[in-house]
Amino acid sequence: MLLEAAPLLMTGLSVAVAFKTGLFNIGAPGQYLMGAMTSLLVALAIPTTPNTAFFVWLLALIAGMLAGMLWGAIPGFFKAVFNVNEVIVCIMTNWIAANAVSWVFYLTGDRFINIAETKTKFIRKTITNGVATPKFGLDKLFPGSHVDISLFIAILFAVVIYIILNKTTFGYELKACGFNKNGAKYAGMNEKRNIVLSMMIAGGLAAGGAALWYLNGENDFLWNTYSTLPSEGFNGIPVALLASNNPIAVIFSSVFLRYIGKGGFNLAGYTAFNEYVSDLIVAVIIYFAGFSKFIKDFITERQAKKEEKALAAEAAGAVAAEIAERHEAEAVSANAAQTKTEEDDK
Repeated sequence: MLLEAAPLLMTGLSVAVAFKTGLFNIGAPGQYLMGAMTSLLVALAIPTTPNTAFFVWLLALIAGMLAGMLWGAIPGFFKAVFNVNEVIVCIMTNWIAANAVSWVFYLTGDRFINIAETKTKFIRKTITNGVATPKFGLDKLFPGSHVDISLFIAILFAVVIYIILNKTTFGYELKACGFNKNGAKYAGMNEKRNIVLSMMIAGGLAAGGAALWYLNGENDFLWNTYSTLPSEGFNGIPVALLASNNPIAVIFSSVFLRYIGKGGFNLAGYTAFNEYVSDLIVAVIIYFAGFSKFIKDFITERQAKKEEKALAAEAAGAVAAEIAERHEAEAVSANAAQTKTEEDDK
């Protein structure tokens, strides 16, 4: 479960970063596929020795993330330059990526296909080339599993993203563009650049999730993806929503949702219930999370209106008091003038 939470955490971060800058990154599945393809090509194409395997793994991870960044830059560019809705472009790039991955592995022939295990619909595992994510003894701590340090790497990414968004000028500019693009532009920020960079970061994170998953060395990749999109990309959306787009909260929401999903899988295996019960539970949780935000915003708006009315009443009272004082002063002046006139007549 810990291993399966890593790609979900990364795609959740991808969606959360885009949300923070006012964008909806529904293109995470396509970025995920591009990251998977590129990292696998690098990991399997470069011959390794026990001394160089780690560097090939690192190179494959970086290459996968760079591919996702380039793929994420496409909807960011169209949004920044032509003001095309990023959702439309993301949906298009998802299916372009799905077909491109199939096409690339089809052209490479049998070089990367897992013929040795007669799994012709899958790509060879990276362990066949000696490339695998370091485990640092976690496989001994959890015997019988393929767990590695992927989750800890994903957590490190979450911490870095949190620091960037909340402790740096660059992060402030990204969030400013999300709150009000025109206001950010008026303040001297390059809003177009920030939109593109935001989608590039989101794409790199989604692709990094795929790279961490398939570089494990034990996970199969179905290369004929022209008709399907990976669920991990879409599942990042409820992870980000449940975490209210907070990078640190994404860590806990991703593990929580993966725990429920794993429970649903076991439910189908050991009981008479369907595994999709877990999806229903997740949907209910997301709805309540959405309603809680709605209720919070409603209460905040009512309190703001009450404060506004109180301030208006206080201002009206002050104006009324000032008018009364002015009338009283005028009356006193009139009485004094009348008294003086009467004394002059006498």
